[in-house]
Amino acid sequence: MSYRIGAFVVFVITLSVSWVLGGWVGYRQVEQDSLEESFRYRQLVGNELNRYLPIPELMAEHPLLASALSAPNNPSIVHRANEEMQRMATIVGSSDVYLMDTSGLTIAANNYQQDSSFVGKNFAFRPYFYEAMKGGTSAVYFALGLMSGVRGLYFSHPVRGENSEILGIVTVKVLVHELESQWHRPASVREAEMVVLDEAGVSFLASKAKWLYRDFTGDARNAPGEASRQRYPDRDLKPVSLISLGKPSGLSGTSETLRIRENGGGREYLRVQTPLPRLDWTLQVMVSTRSVAWMRLGFVVGGIAIYFGVLLAWLYLRERYRREAELALRGEQLELSVAERTADLERSNRKLLEEIRERERAQSELRETQQELIQAAKLAVLGQMSAGLNHEMSQPLTAIQTYARNSRRFLEKGAADMVDENLGEIVLLCDKMAELTRQFKVFARKSEGPPTIVDFRLSVDASLKIIAAQKSSADIDIRWNRPEQPVLCHGDLIRIEQVMVNLLANAVQAVENQKHPVVTIEVDEQGECWRCFVRDNGPGLPADTEQIFEPFFTTKSVKQGLGLGLSISRQIVDALGGRLTGRNRSDAPGAEFEFTLKKREATE
Repeated sequence: MSYRIGAFVVFVITLSVSWVLGGWVGYRQVEQDSLEESFRYRQLVGNELNRYLPIPELMAEHPLLASALSAPNNPSIVHRANEEMQRMATIVGSSDVYLMDTSGLTIAANNYQQDSSFVGKNFAFRPYFYEAMKGGTSAVYFALGLMSGVRGLYFSHPVRGENSEILGIVTVKVLVHELESQWHRPASVREAEMVVLDEAGVSFLASKAKWLYRDFTGDARNAPGEASRQRYPDRDLKPVSLISLGKPSGLSGTSETLRIRENGGGREYLRVQTPLPRLDWTLQVMVSTRSVAWMRLGFVVGGIAIYFGVLLAWLYLRERYRREAELALRGEQLELSVAERTADLERSNRKLLEEIRERERAQSELRETQQELIQAAKLAVLGQMSAGLNHEMSQPLTAIQTYARNSRRFLEKGAADMVDENLGEIVLLCDKMAELTRQFKVFARKSEGPPTIVDFRLSVDASLKIIAAQKSSADIDIRWNRPEQPVLCHGDLIRIEQVMVNLLANAVQAVENQKHPVVTIEVDEQGECWRCFVRDNGPGLPADTEQIFEPFFTTKSVKQGLGLGLSISRQIVDALGGRLTGRNRSDAPGAEFEFTLKKREATE
């Protein structure tokens, strides 16, 4: 008996959920179709506005308009202005084009030959006139024509004189038939209606003729103001009888359901409101909610089908469970076996985790060792260059000693000018030694922080100063084709300098025994990268060029190095996201190393 009660309760819940879910899906589908149609018509209105907005501004530049406003009593100029208004209206396909002075009086119009001509009429009360006069820019307005009673969009712009003062306003009226001719109901929705409301809530475009010039604010006590009656003369502007039914769950904030009463009955709609561009217009797409009832009915039928399907499946599984009860004992034995196996796996996992942590510690130590190795390689390079540094320092020191002794003698003789000259030479020599030692201290310092945007030229300049301190580089022609513009790349000045010092030191050692030793440094651009080439005219590289980047591989004597420079250099370049390769030159004897780094743009 309890099973039957439970089945009945579940059946009622299924019907309720299906009804609610069907309504939610139905309203969402109706809203989606309405939003798509609203977006389409919004784009249509925006295109029409963009099409006509620049026209009055271009018309205002015509010199004849300024002349007519400056001489309104000259019949010849005014007649030419009327003909020009007529020609402009024909070109742009507008209904009316007319010119007003600063008081709002029309002095020229395209319909000057008609009985309903605007000439002599004053439109100073129209917003398109006083807004253009006040703001000094273009204005857009929608209204019924006072003379023709035809709906239209009014575009106006000030006409300025030679001193930029406003002489008058030129206005273009465009009929809305173009918008209405492109207004189609949504193909995917039945019983859909649309209205376009102004800022006061009065409809001036509608898919139903009886909804035109009606108040859609929903407040019968709120009578249309004087501005609306001036905009729509001789129209009742009666309010539409509508009742808001609230917003169904799951819909956006621009949607709500309402009931509109007319002809003694009423109909329920889903209303979607969308603001139109540039103007204070609102597009309302109202779709009948009858399709929601059919959607709910479909969901109820589907829910009933699912209910009976689940019920039959439950009955089948219940019977099957009774048969599987006989296998319970075997299941318990299997679970015991699985538990034992799980315990073994847990022990294995703990052991594996310990091995992983040990590997991570080893990797961390390896990274620290690599950094120390890079720093040791720097110091090794400095050690190899110490002889050259001593040579560079001994000569200035000897000269300083000589200048100091001479200065003492000149002091004894009273030759103060010669003492001052010697002291100046001593200061220059001290500055030279300070610059040399400063460059070596910067090179010996560890790199700090992540890679940033740097100028590649500065690293090359610094490495050349260090290489120049070697005694062996004195007779070598080092050619640095330095670019005039900054070479901004992704890297670190000290790390790039270390790589360049290694490459240049190798090149200098390679050309020591050449008759005319030459080392060339060039930088060029390739796509998203900068490439630096270090070339020499030495004996070249072994056949297997990749072997030279292996640790402790060297073709030099033990005194010249341990074979770690290129290996460490490649590690540095890889860490900076670049590439370091070496090969024999194809254009001449010698070796060529290519150093590539990613390009970076300078930031403000």
